[in-house]
Amino acid sequence: MRASIVGLIATVSAGPALACGPDTDCVLGDRTYRIAMPDGHDGAEPVGAIVFSHGYRGTARGLMRNGNLRRMISDMNLALIALKSKEDDWVLPNSPRHMDSDGSEEFSYVDAVLNHASDNFAIDTDRLMATGFSAGGMMTWNLACARPDSFAGFAPISGTFWLKPPQSCAGPVANVIHIHGDADRTVPLSGRPILETHQGDVFEALEMYADYGKFAPAKERRMGGLDCKERSNPNGDILNFCMFKGGHSFRSEFLKLAWETFETAGKL
Repeated sequence: MRASIVGLIATVSAGPALACGPDTDCVLGDRTYRIAMPDGHDGAEPVGAIVFSHGYRGTARGLMRNGNLRRMISDMNLALIALKSKEDDWVLPNSPRHMDSDGSEEFSYVDAVLNHASDNFAIDTDRLMATGFSAGGMMTWNLACARPDSFAGFAPISGTFWLKPPQSCAGPVANVIHIHGDADRTVPLSGRPILETHQGDVFEALEMYADYGKFAPAKERRMGGLDCKERSNPNGDILNFCMFKGGHSFRSEFLKLAWETFETAGKL
């Protein structure tokens, strides 16, 4: 357990487990999250989980109200863990109003969520996928770079690093599937200015990670309505870039496709 979260975990663990779930916040100090186990779960058999970071001004409560997403993840016999930013947005490097952040506040929060969820629910920590839409996709890319060993796979949707990708990332090399609309104007593939900063360029992020992970040249493939460029490295790690026709939107089926891709590759 990282030293930065020892105090937070100790506070949470001092008393009996809090009653929380899809309709009630799980409280971690001054932060919260929500969790939905699969329908009919017996409370004992460990299940994998999709850990979702919301977009700008989103909430864990709002995510749990997405009935289609909830049903699909439950039908996959997985838990849905909905993260919640402290305020309107995630505190990430080069993000608006947080230009000097190194992201450690958010990374420690995710550490705490995973510890609390695995201590209080039947979660298989070897079968976790991080995902998020828009600003949540930016959060997901940052997690892939800073916490690659916390998740078996990462599926950022319509969001990447702010301003520019980092020079390098923490090891081990993560498995990443980036999904984006080809006509996205809210988070264009090349980004756009926001206040004193700029959304990052998706292609720069992919090339940085391809170099970092020693990924081979991409092979094109059509799957699940997406046009994908797939890469792998000598260790069998995955770096895929998939586009759909459309703008700044999200479909639950994207997560199922990403999960099944990681699962087929033996990552989950």
